Amino acid sequence: MSDNASESVTAPVRRLTVDGAEVTLLGTAHISRRSAEDVREALSREDFDAVAVELCRPRLERMTDRHDWRDLDLLAVIRSGRAGMVAAQLALSAYQKRLGEQLGVEPGSEMAAAVAVAREQGLPLWLVDRDIGITMKRVVRGVPWYQRWTLITGILTTFLTRSRIDERQVEALKQGDMLESTFTEFAESSPALYEALVAERDRYMAARLREQIARERPQRVLVVIGAGHLDGLAKALEGDADPLATQRTLEAIPPRGRFLRLLPWLVVGVIFTGFAIGFSRSPELGRQLVVEWVMINGTLTAVGALLARAHPLSIGAAFLAAPLTSLNPTVGAGMVIAAVQTAVAPPRMQDFDTVREDIVRLAGWWRNRVSRILLVFVFCTVGSAAATYIAGFRIFERLAS
Repeated sequence: MSDNASESVTAPVRRLTVDGAEVTLLGTAHISRRSAEDVREALSREDFDAVAVELCRPRLERMTDRHDWRDLDLLAVIRSGRAGMVAAQLALSAYQKRLGEQLGVEPGSEMAAAVAVAREQGLPLWLVDRDIGITMKRVVRGVPWYQRWTLITGILTTFLTRSRIDERQVEALKQGDMLESTFTEFAESSPALYEALVAERDRYMAARLREQIARERPQRVLVVIGAGHLDGLAKALEGDADPLATQRTLEAIPPRGRFLRLLPWLVVGVIFTGFAIGFSRSPELGRQLVVEWVMINGTLTAVGALLARAHPLSIGAAFLAAPLTSLNPTVGAGMVIAAVQTAVAPPRMQDFDTVREDIVRLAGWWRNRVSRILLVFVFCTVGSAAATYIAGFRIFERLAS
């Protein structure tokens, strides 16, 4: 494999020979008009047999407005436990749009240019990045369990805040990509997060490129990637690992650790033990502990529903359901209450049509019924989780007094 520099465009370029094909790696800045021009210039100056981009299918569909939210089955999403993931992906979309408004350049415009020119020239378009959903799941599973809650709440806070993007985030965008810039602060302090977010994707994109080259046998390929991936991808392309095996490995979702699987059941066991001790001391103490459990769980979860501006029936359901769901790790309070919200205030067709535009503004998350259901899920889940531990400590505080 050889590596030579090129001066045909202003962006950093690497030329590699990969399995008999000349591969041109074009490093881009994701908030640069010049990067989009570099892509067009490269495709107009040179003849390529295929164009590869740092995108996956869902991200391409959102970029080209081909993702139809009307096809989303909210109840199925809630029942499968994917509501939080959908909310995070919506928030990422909102973050991207807000960046575009503040910076005057739509992030990812160079990827859009590569897609458009490839289609104009009739060139095969290769989507070589890993599915964003898999990446986010591996990100969450990759960080230590004690950092996960901080990571999730930090993401939501970043997305929902109305503050302007600061200079540090802008510089991160120039060097990496949208996913990396979103998690910059966490990645700097978590090697596991950096591995899932950056290093794994370098290896995955290298495997996808080698797979496509072996299948289609092109002579020349242009690869449009964020400048932050240039060195990592070039190094990964020098390896000889089995491309399909590499992809399978990097697409697998790591199982939750045994401790995390057992923790909810341990908490429930501790709570029931507290009730048993209370009733053994006196029926009155036992009843008081149960009442405190119900009030703390019901109130905090109902507050979460209230903050999400849920329907009054959903708020009532939050108060009634949370004390029971908190004692059953297989059913989450957020899942139940979001399902109730979907039933009593179902999204209208216009909510699905305008969800991407509505969520750019903070108020739009509550105004749009699709995103509001997701907020109900998130806020009620947070309220119920907090209430479980607060009530548990309160019960044993009472027993110890």
